[in-house]
Amino acid sequence: MKVVVLAGGTSTERDVSLISGKMIYNALKKNGHKAIILDVYLGYEGDTDDIFEKDTDWAGSIAKISEKNPNLDQIKAMRKAGTKGFFGPNVIKLCQEADAVFMALHGQNGEDGKIQATFELMGIPYTGTDFVSAAMSMDKGITKDIFYANNIPTPAGIRLKKGEKEERKVPFPCIVKAACGGSSVGVTIARNEHEYELAKAEAFKYDPEAVIEQYIEGREFSVGVMDGKALPVIEIAPKQGFYDYKNKYQEGSTVETCPADIPDDKTKEMQEIAERVFAALRLKNYARMDFMMNHDGEIFCLEANTLPGMTPTSLLPQEAAAVGVSFEELCEKILKFAFR
Repeated sequence: MKVVVLAGGTSTERDVSLISGKMIYNALKKNGHKAIILDVYLGYEGDTDDIFEKDTDWAGSIAKISEKNPNLDQIKAMRKAGTKGFFGPNVIKLCQEADAVFMALHGQNGEDGKIQATFELMGIPYTGTDFVSAAMSMDKGITKDIFYANNIPTPAGIRLKKGEKEERKVPFPCIVKAACGGSSVGVTIARNEHEYELAKAEAFKYDPEAVIEQYIEGREFSVGVMDGKALPVIEIAPKQGFYDYKNKYQEGSTVETCPADIPDDKTKEMQEIAERVFAALRLKNYARMDFMMNHDGEIFCLEANTLPGMTPTSLLPQEAAAVGVSFEELCEKILKFAFR
């Protein structure tokens, strides 16, 4: 099968996306597919004739994830002068020629439904959920409203637009996060007024709207859902600080336990909530939900990830492995979803 693995882009999760793309590409090649990797923004300016037939290592130049966010201005400066639109050279052409597009994008202009909507209009099969559910899940404010409407336990919080007067405040400590950010970029714990003002400024660097919510002290977990059915629960315990960008992607920064060492009733409760979130957000095929459990054993769902990371430290592959599904098998299952 001819497959375009679509990665890169212009979000703060660009580097993570490239590593996800590399892992997926290698798995698809092992599975016998004719795969290529394309940077959705930079595209490909070489010869495209019989490109899927060429024996090229498309993943060889992709490096590991750095500890800091990528310099997006530097990436945008790499575009050829006069290039218009978001899609780089030959991206749409090659996606149309492929049998399917494997979405390895994360964050803005990738996980927010825009590219999915484009592909829907052009009849291009792609992996992951559809454009409507992707857009709803990407916006943490909309997600929280849907959680409230469906009685899904979630930390109490408010939405705040840049420059808007605050009618009410969430008590300290609180979490301040960019409404449409990812990989914990633009997320800060504020314990006093000074930290709160700095946290808002940080969040507004990435999005004109922020979500401010109750800080839940306790243990952090994640639950993947495949085709509506929950995978084993995984616990995430950073060695220092909270589960931020560095701790998510630097090997050895976090202790991950799957299946999580929690009572059976708590496992079942978290999995049931994850499946309810999957249904409430109208998600398709696969996703991953993030949770906190406080010291009293109360469970809170934080958000949904519609294109979970597929890096060496990512959670969904670890959860799949816990039920005997290898990384190659996981990629094959996800690819098959694209044709439903």
